[in-house]
Amino acid sequence: MNDWLHELPILWMGSIVFGITYLVTAAIYAVVYRLTNGERGRRWLKGSSAGMLPPVGILFGLFVAFTAAQGWSQNERAAAAVDREASALRAVLVYAAALPQEQQTRLRDLIAGYIAKAVNVEWPHMSERSATVAINPQKLSTALRLVLSETPSDRGQEIAQREIVANMSAALDARRTRILISGEHVNMVKWSVLLLQAVCALLTIACVHSDTRIAGGLMMTIFATGIAASVLVVLAHDRPFVGQFKIGPDPLLQVMPAAAGPEDE
Repeated sequence: MNDWLHELPILWMGSIVFGITYLVTAAIYAVVYRLTNGERGRRWLKGSSAGMLPPVGILFGLFVAFTAAQGWSQNERAAAAVDREASALRAVLVYAAALPQEQQTRLRDLIAGYIAKAVNVEWPHMSERSATVAINPQKLSTALRLVLSETPSDRGQEIAQREIVANMSAALDARRTRILISGEHVNMVKWSVLLLQAVCALLTIACVHSDTRIAGGLMMTIFATGIAASVLVVLAHDRPFVGQFKIGPDPLLQVMPAAAGPEDE
């Protein structure tokens, strides 16, 4: 599936998915019922058994569940990574209060710069699936060197320094995770198998109801609606950082006021 489709608002995406599904359904309906106009076609379809419908429907449901599981897992892991990154950065700022004022101010500025770059540079790259972990988060690396370069003057600063380093490492790990997840998506093999199974199910319904056109058309329309709804749900959550339901940098942005300077409270 191309990025332009993922980037559409859900109403437009749904219109395209449902429209294509109904067009394919109408084409299958027309072909099958055209065959029934001839003696040979009726003879071919006469042996179609309604017993085929349950296994075909179950197979389609399994393919939907299998495909959707990947998309939902990607979204959950991506959201968790962003939350972990924001929590780790927030913890860094909390422990920074125990450092000397000059070091504390410098550390806050570096964290603010790191967040600004993540929001303004990394997020657009992740939506294009061009982000890479090879790019060094310079601001956070500088902050880490800053903390390690200072010798703690008391037990409190020593504990704060240790916790800051641990949380910076956690933030770097969470950043790496979200960037890697941004490149994941449901591949074309899975999409192709899912759509092929959907076509097979529609063909089975059409063949079984070949002698009752109205009932067959109604059953195919109902099943086509289920197909389109299933595809729409998977498509809308296929890419965690693309589309109307994409994961945004809101948790990181909530750290920005603290990163910009001390709070009033």
